[in-house]
Amino acid sequence: MLRYTVLRLGIFAGCFLALWGLVYVGALPRGLGDSNLLWVLVLSIVVSAPLSFVLLRGQRDEMSAEIVEKVDRAKGRLAENRTREDV
Repeated sequence: MLRYTVLRLGIFAGCFLALWGLVYVGALPRGLGDSNLLWVLVLSIVVSAPLSFVLLRGQRDEMSAEIVEKVDRAKGRLAENRTREDV
């Protein structure tokens, strides 16, 4: 799970730096007044979300499989505890 989070933050940081550069050179419009940083942050979130969805599909599938295994183990332990209480 930590690997997925770090990769997702990396994609966001890359998008942020690329978009900041594009705003700096004038290829993208600047925000109004002092809102330039907020503009680049919001635009970075909007761009990095679909990129993460496509690029991190494998890691997301691995993470969900791990979560399913943990939930199944917890359900098994819970069922085991219930049968012990009934005896």
